Amino acid sequence: MSKQTRRQFLSAAGKTAAVTGIATMTGGAAMAAEAPAQKVFVHHVYFWLHNPDSQEDKAKLIAGLQKLAKGAKTILQHHIGTPSSTNRDVIDRSYQVSWLLFFKNKAEQDIYQTDPAHLKFIEECSSVWKKVIVYDAEDI
Repeated sequence: MSKQTRRQFLSAAGKTAAVTGIATMTGGAAMAAEAPAQKVFVHHVYFWLHNPDSQEDKAKLIAGLQKLAKGAKTILQHHIGTPSSTNRDVIDRSYQVSWLLFFKNKAEQDIYQTDPAHLKFIEECSSVWKKVIVYDAEDI
């Protein structure tokens, strides 16, 4: 078995999650099998906080993401997470919060980038993070 790069792993994981999400949103696996394949756009954001041990800053960021999830219209599905306790050489656990989004397509994600709810989130929460990395992926 060959060793996967982080990018290959994230791409495969995103596609698996997207397919699972689409099956759930369309009423189950049987219905998803009958429907034409959708080209999902995956947007995964990792946040590193200025104060990584601050539970207050982490709570503020998570509350902001929860509010954003309800306010942005083009998000199909979302997940807010923190690093798992898993510990292998290929796992990066240095971030504090992750934000995984699924969109119908790239155009819907482009709309999200200028959505007033997204801009308000940045305005209200950007003071708590020192670094953000984004991985965007489109179906092939």
